[in-house]
Amino acid sequence: MAVLDRVFKAAVDFKASDVHVSPGEPYIFRQFGRLRKVKSDLLSPEKCREVIFEILSEEQKEKLLNDLQLDFALEINGLGRFRGSAMINRTGLSASFRIIPPTIPVFDELGLPDVVKKVLDNHQGLILVTGATGQGKSTTLAAMVDYINTNRAHHVITVEDPIEFIHPLKKGVVNQRQLASDTLSYANALRGALREDPDVIMIGELRDLETMSLAITAAETGHLVIGTLATSNAPKTIDRVIDSFPSGEQSQIRAMLSEALKAVITQRLIPGVGGKAMVLALEILIGTLPMANLIRDGKVFQIPSMMQTGKSVGMQVMDDSLLTLVQEGRIKASDASLYAANTNRFKPLIDKENQQKG
Repeated sequence: MAVLDRVFKAAVDFKASDVHVSPGEPYIFRQFGRLRKVKSDLLSPEKCREVIFEILSEEQKEKLLNDLQLDFALEINGLGRFRGSAMINRTGLSASFRIIPPTIPVFDELGLPDVVKKVLDNHQGLILVTGATGQGKSTTLAAMVDYINTNRAHHVITVEDPIEFIHPLKKGVVNQRQLASDTLSYANALRGALREDPDVIMIGELRDLETMSLAITAAETGHLVIGTLATSNAPKTIDRVIDSFPSGEQSQIRAMLSEALKAVITQRLIPGVGGKAMVLALEILIGTLPMANLIRDGKVFQIPSMMQTGKSVGMQVMDDSLLTLVQEGRIKASDASLYAANTNRFKPLIDKENQQKG
């Protein structure tokens, strides 16, 4: 058994989400959003290199040494899958590992509302799941694909870097492709997917102009496309997509995006009260006809107010989601205010928390 196998088992037992291996430090777990150092010996640069290389293939070792970084997936029998990222830094070789749950969670377990199911009932269009790194975007994508796979006899093609959750045979067919080993790039896989009779295309990340352009085109030509972007709210997501294109093409892209966009779901994971769980806060934009008009006309600044008035169709802004979670007693107001656009809404609740502590 590899040294890291035992470390991963301890991390799973502690309900950690990530494991860090770094020279000069002990093993470090991220547990419910906070880093915790394990009571173990400090890792020397030589020890870090030894334990990381122990779990890599010869090909992966060569790629890591050539590129000075490496993204990969690891599966350990009886324990689960792990998404690894290794890199060369000033002090030597370090790595971080994301723990992938053994089963794909369903919407209720994640805290996703029923409006997400309604959005997935579209047979074409673009759905974007956004948020910072570590906010559960990949897990939400996996839950979406699993929902489609469970309820519809569809052909789903996923392009991931790396593959995290493995989708079993259900009603549909899910073909999963991993960057580098199964396809050269997201754009390359997307071009191929359009000739492979897919109903749904899931893209791990819309990371460049070509991928964005192909995704919008695929959504316009009869496919349901689901992807992620590292943006902090719905209006910034719209701006990010449009601004990625040359200025001469932006008018056309606004028109295409307004027609194709079905939803933007922005996620934040907040430490729960008691520190024993992470709670999902959501901002949801639905691609209604009035919303499409705003996007086409370049009036992105009006999107937040339209989201406020669109609650009847399932829209909500992040601050409202945070406030609801505080009122339900699931997260602290002091934590919610760290992620709020308008922190003044949370000051009375923070004062109330402080009085209760006193």
